[in-house]
Amino acid sequence: MIKNIIFDFDGVLVDSEVLVAKAFAKYMNSFGVTVDEKEFASFAGKKTTQVIDILSKKYSITDQQKFFTDIMEIASNIYKKELTTVRGAYDFVSNQKLDLYIGSNSMKDRIIDGLKRVGLSNYFTADQIYSFDMVDKPKPDPDIYLKAIDDNHLIKNQTMIIEDSEVGVMAGVSAGVKVIGITAGGHWHENRDTKELFDAGAYAVTNDYKKILEIIKEN
Repeated sequence: MIKNIIFDFDGVLVDSEVLVAKAFAKYMNSFGVTVDEKEFASFAGKKTTQVIDILSKKYSITDQQKFFTDIMEIASNIYKKELTTVRGAYDFVSNQKLDLYIGSNSMKDRIIDGLKRVGLSNYFTADQIYSFDMVDKPKPDPDIYLKAIDDNHLIKNQTMIIEDSEVGVMAGVSAGVKVIGITAGGHWHENRDTKELFDAGAYAVTNDYKKILEIIKEN
């Protein structure tokens, strides 16, 4: 029986991956490089610094520090104005009787701020939030999930992880926990293949939080 759920944050609870993609597309356009926001879907789950490194090499951007500073400013402004929950996430969380945790490649302060912005802060205490700045290695390494499990003495076969990205699924699977892939976020456009989550080891994949309830009950 499942007693615990560990959520990824971006793209699972808050629909922020699509906003980050918008920020990157806007920045690249300022260089005269036209990039479709959908191109950034493959970067979901990666740290911003990793994405900047990839794009800097691809488009010969030499000042990565300025790139990072500019992107964070653009993303922050979009984030403040447009952040919402992923479709179905609020109802799922607010009606949940299981123990809830977050394991994310984002910074803890950003997660706490995001939860407040979308009205989910009452469902997660600071002690229930695990972020990449709390461990040595971010996802796809399992450290974030293992820390949440160890700190709270969770039993792995009583725990389910909800993820939206390949790197996140890989982290959960490496931690020895079943992972459900959720594709309800805006970055999961209609032409994006869910096979990447199955290939990473997801136990199941769905675009509907109501289906996740059914999967949990079956376990």
